Amino acid sequence: MPDRSTASGRAPSARRHGGAFPPPGAGRPRAAWWPPTHLPSPLQQPAALRALRAVLVIPGLFALTFEGLGNLQIAVFATFGGFATLVMAQFGGTRRDKLVAHLGLAATGSVALTIGTAVNGITWLAVLVTVPVAFAIFFAGAAGRNAASGITAALLSYVLPVATAGTMSMVPDRLAGWWLASAAGTAAVLALSPPSPGHRLRAAAAASARTLAACLDSSMRGTATTADAEAYRDAKHELMNAFDATPYRPTGLATADQGLAAVVQLLEWCAGLVDDATREHPGLDQAAPADRELFAAAASVLGQAGRLLDDSGTDGAASRHDRADALVAAAAEMDRRREAAAAIDRSVPSGARASGKPPRGRSVPADGDLESAQARAGNAFHAQVISLAVRSIVADTMIASRLAGPDTIAARRRSWYGAPQDAAPRGRRGALADALGIITSNASMRSVWFVNSLRGSLALAAAVLVADVSGVQRAFWVVLGTLSVLRTNAASTGSTVARALAGTAAGFALGALLLLGIGTSQPALWAALPVAIAVAAYAPGALPFAAGQAAFTVMIVVLFNLLVPVGWRVGLLRIQDVALGAGVSLVIGLLFWPRGSAAVVGDDLADAFRIGAGYLTQAVGWALGTRHEPADAGPAAVTAGIRLDEALRGFLAEQGVKRVSKRDLAKLVLATTRLRLTAYSLAGLHSAGPAGDGDQQGAAPARAALAQATAELAGFYDRIATQVGRPFPGQVVLPVTVPALASLDGHGDGRGDGDEGPTDLVRVISGCAVPHLLWVDEHLGHLRQHASDITGPAARVAEQRRLPWWR
Repeated sequence: MPDRSTASGRAPSARRHGGAFPPPGAGRPRAAWWPPTHLPSPLQQPAALRALRAVLVIPGLFALTFEGLGNLQIAVFATFGGFATLVMAQFGGTRRDKLVAHLGLAATGSVALTIGTAVNGITWLAVLVTVPVAFAIFFAGAAGRNAASGITAALLSYVLPVATAGTMSMVPDRLAGWWLASAAGTAAVLALSPPSPGHRLRAAAAASARTLAACLDSSMRGTATTADAEAYRDAKHELMNAFDATPYRPTGLATADQGLAAVVQLLEWCAGLVDDATREHPGLDQAAPADRELFAAAASVLGQAGRLLDDSGTDGAASRHDRADALVAAAAEMDRRREAAAAIDRSVPSGARASGKPPRGRSVPADGDLESAQARAGNAFHAQVISLAVRSIVADTMIASRLAGPDTIAARRRSWYGAPQDAAPRGRRGALADALGIITSNASMRSVWFVNSLRGSLALAAAVLVADVSGVQRAFWVVLGTLSVLRTNAASTGSTVARALAGTAAGFALGALLLLGIGTSQPALWAALPVAIAVAAYAPGALPFAAGQAAFTVMIVVLFNLLVPVGWRVGLLRIQDVALGAGVSLVIGLLFWPRGSAAVVGDDLADAFRIGAGYLTQAVGWALGTRHEPADAGPAAVTAGIRLDEALRGFLAEQGVKRVSKRDLAKLVLATTRLRLTAYSLAGLHSAGPAGDGDQQGAAPARAALAQATAELAGFYDRIATQVGRPFPGQVVLPVTVPALASLDGHGDGRGDGDEGPTDLVRVISGCAVPHLLWVDEHLGHLRQHASDITGPAARVAEQRRLPWWR
């Protein structure tokens, strides 16, 4: 397929005059006959469909393998494998995504099942092997939402054989049961899934792009109202809610998924740029003609990107290609206007361009012209940076829509991982290495995935040890009990233990009453089995956790009485075993990471601010010509941002009272993103030569002032990092104040804090005809304006970090 991302067929340039915009860090029409479109409305609900699939598959698998084949091993692993595939694993995405995820679960389960069977006969070996196997399964969830959603199901394939007596001769039968369940379960999921109502994240991104385009267009025409600004802010909030709503990132490592994630971050950043532009310079209609044309082109392209992102499913593939062609043409026109505006910036001194008067060479403009120069330079800066943001949105939208060519994908992939903008493409092997780098970047105690995986693997190993040493009859239930109640902090684990025991006791009582009523009659138990499976399958996510435990216990009582009629005693054994497993989880929770994700969020915030400050220093040095190598802290900054995002999701998904407000955390996280992306933008600006080589008159003092302002800002972010970071005994954390950046002028930053006139720095730069220095000043001013937003939230986070975990 030709590359539709650029009019020329080439990858969009990562560097333009005036800097590069900072990036973050499809299919056929649906078949009208697809069966679920005709299901009654209640059966369209996820829990109801899950229960329906389980009832149709699991009893049939059990009947076929136990009554038909008469093989106990196949029957047990087919039944529990069916429950894992249909209930525990809840994969999302397209039918292709679900098929790939289920195949991955089947393959992973096969390996885990074989290992579990091989080591179950030797206690010390089983305990030792459980740690790396469980860790690998937990940690693989960092690969994406479907990998994370399949963790419990994959672990079941290991804990069942490792805690159940067996020999290697049983592996073929066990694998047969597992694959039979995988095949039947996957077919049921594909056949009985409703057509996608549309990707919520894509729809939110489309709405955000359209409303942002409308606001920018109305501002450029001079007809903007408060309703326009409120509309795009509301759309941005809905977009970020859709992105942050799940405990796992809604995008995985697939190229299209990463493109969509990049679109989300770009739209959030672009909304901030538009907000700043319209707030600082309300009259965009008063901008220079070239800048007005560029604003109009950017608004048009944004609107068309929103239409391409709108995956409502009502249009065919041909219509999508038409919209893509229109988007590419509009982006090419925007590129032409941006180059024309940049050419004017390079050829006309700032004061002359602003005033419309003939160039005055290097003479210092008068105050009136200087005020106009500052306003027009601000408009030019925002026009250029917004258009570069929109250009990146176009490329990532094409990638997310699976319409981009390999050159565009290679160019954008470098930016996703924070690689230097001039880095050469690395091909498919490089892309795989970059994707795997996201996973390996989590191999740190700063990563919520790493800590959770370590904690979970140790808990399961301890459960295997306790189950074997205690000599319980059903060791599997001890390990499953540990897995069921393990949470990310001690308080929520303790709460879940109580609810698990209450639910199990209730299930035991219900099962005992059921057996008292129907006895151990095989026909009656067979009739009760589908009902028990339906309730147990419906409960997750739809009913309280205790109710789900009760339903699962009733299903176990019925199932095991079909296997070996023992009456109500099986329920009593399950209570004892769950109590043991839950106790293991509680002890591990107290010993390892009692604060849960909250501690990692603080550590990751500190890393993001500290690394971002270093990245900013490098980028400004490169832009000023005082640094001889391009900024190379980008990959580390991207890694810190990804870890922070994952930790925040884990924290918000934890049960219990949140002692730090979501609003405070959102401000701090947004500040880290703003810092990183501003640094990336500055890394695209580069002086024509080293500082001091033929410096224009007055440029050296301007460079020194900008370097000093950068040092002050970097110091501010370093102090914020210390404040929110891990406390140590005797530490005294002083309040953090926003730097005045007095080096940029003689009386403050000159950005609207009073009735000051134009800044001295603007006067100097306007006189020495080095316009890109003014753009460095605009970048730093952008950070300075938002710095006061985070001092309060940082202080409150620091206060909470210094309290004991039980408080």
